[in-house]
Amino acid sequence: MAGYLSGDARKVTTHRLIEMKQKGEKISMLTSYDYTTAQIVDGAGVDVILVGDSASNVMAGNVTTLPITLDQMIYHGKSVVRGVRRALVVVDMPFGTYQAEPYEGVKNAVRMMKETHADALKLEGGEEVIDTIRKIIGAGVPVMGHLGLMPQSINKYGTYGVRAKDDEEAEKLVSDARLLQEAGCFAIVLEKIPAALAARVAAELAIPIIGIGAGGQTDGQVLVVADMLGMTKGFSPRFLRRYADLHTVMTDAIGQYVTDVKAGDFPNETEQY
Repeated sequence: MAGYLSGDARKVTTHRLIEMKQKGEKISMLTSYDYTTAQIVDGAGVDVILVGDSASNVMAGNVTTLPITLDQMIYHGKSVVRGVRRALVVVDMPFGTYQAEPYEGVKNAVRMMKETHADALKLEGGEEVIDTIRKIIGAGVPVMGHLGLMPQSINKYGTYGVRAKDDEEAEKLVSDARLLQEAGCFAIVLEKIPAALAARVAAELAIPIIGIGAGGQTDGQVLVVADMLGMTKGFSPRFLRRYADLHTVMTDAIGQYVTDVKAGDFPNETEQY
């Protein structure tokens, strides 16, 4: 069933994302990490589902994205793909699976695609990993780039603050974005950079630019699903809009269940055999 906000039931492909940019149609993107959530997100009409390495934080409770493994990302990727009919499914390659050298990156990328049946992979970095990205794309694997704040490099940055505020870093980001496009990336995520810089990149590049904390002039937006649904409470950056308060809804529902069980009210006579 097509999403209720989409009149187009066709499977979203990398080519269709470029068509959307050319037509001026904004691209919606959310994370998912499991089958049930992916079914809901896909059914609601989201264009791209990212199986983010943010699963390390959201699903496993880690402080950073660094600890999550290739096997764990494959597990989450498989689970999501089974629940999706329309959206393009992109899976993050986790830290340490492609940074060392191209051969290892290609081997891990091919394994992720074969075992998850995802549509594409996402890699962080520009010039530093461009040879690996070229070889992965050359092996037939579609790649989405990621620049700006790159959570896999958090120990290098030492902060989750806004990136590319000074001219030198801004120009490197623009240069890296062009390199990614020339290497064959079908889209790029820009995370937590000045809105004017993100708008410039989106205007200068032919491929879609997806923003998170990068202003409204990009070709699309991405958020972590648990954040935008209000399941998390301690994370409130400026760029996050909460569309629900599921933390309260779920706490109230579970609390009522506990009360009913304690009182002997659940199950009642109509809820038994």
